[in-house]
Amino acid sequence: MLNVYEQVARNKLRSTVIIGLFVVFIVAVAYIISQAFGLGDSFLIFAFIISLFMSGISYFYGDQIVLGLNHARSADRKEFFDFYTVTENLAMADQLPMPKIYVIDSAAPNAFATGRDPQHAIVCATTGLLAKLNRTELEAVIAHELSHVKNYDIRLMMIVSILIGTLSILINIASRSFFFGGGRRDNDRNNEGGAILAIIGIILIIFAPLIAQLIQLAISRRREYLADASGVKLTRQPQGLIDALIKISDDPSKLETASTATASLYIENPFKGQKLASLFSTHPPIEDRIKALQQML
Repeated sequence: MLNVYEQVARNKLRSTVIIGLFVVFIVAVAYIISQAFGLGDSFLIFAFIISLFMSGISYFYGDQIVLGLNHARSADRKEFFDFYTVTENLAMADQLPMPKIYVIDSAAPNAFATGRDPQHAIVCATTGLLAKLNRTELEAVIAHELSHVKNYDIRLMMIVSILIGTLSILINIASRSFFFGGGRRDNDRNNEGGAILAIIGIILIIFAPLIAQLIQLAISRRREYLADASGVKLTRQPQGLIDALIKISDDPSKLETASTATASLYIENPFKGQKLASLFSTHPPIEDRIKALQQML
């Protein structure tokens, strides 16, 4: 049985390994595709710059986009006193700047954090969460969200998005080159090594996006485990988070404002109960998260 410090250390190590494998995979696939279809280094640089630009917009303005998509409004201290003071106390205890807090008018209990760094952090909770959780459970949820902020998970997922965006652009260019541009030059096609490389490139065009998405989901799930453990490290009350996760997952209310673009931000998948969405969920199963938390009791 691992204590909370060992859980945090193990989750950090596993996250690092998965992220490392992801970077190696993206770079290797991008290089093979560029070589297989004669795109050259300039296309790699072009794809990276375009992806960087698009992700940069999301990085600097994504928090406001997320709040708008979810119809969130600023939380007043007087109206949401417990939410405000819990966030304030935990931020102080974790030596973080006080984040801006928002609420979503929805009966479905859920919460998320966004913002590119601790100085620009936002914690948002539904009114259903604030009404249905007691203070201990609320502290556990907010500690989880603040852990995402402290662990720079938003920044990490932006880097992941840049890499996937680069790969997507390269695949689109390679596909057009192959189907509409005649593929590689004739002398390359007549070369046995070039033909084999082209076949590998075609296979990667088909399967690389799916593999990249699965690895991205693995990174997201591992960061959820890390945020759970880091949150418990802050509150010292794993049972509070266990009880909160059970209440959130068992609640039948639907979060109408949720979308696939923002689902990964929430403490629990807002599309629970939908089998197809669960198959490609950004969150690990609640049962597995609770099992990990119970080891800290």
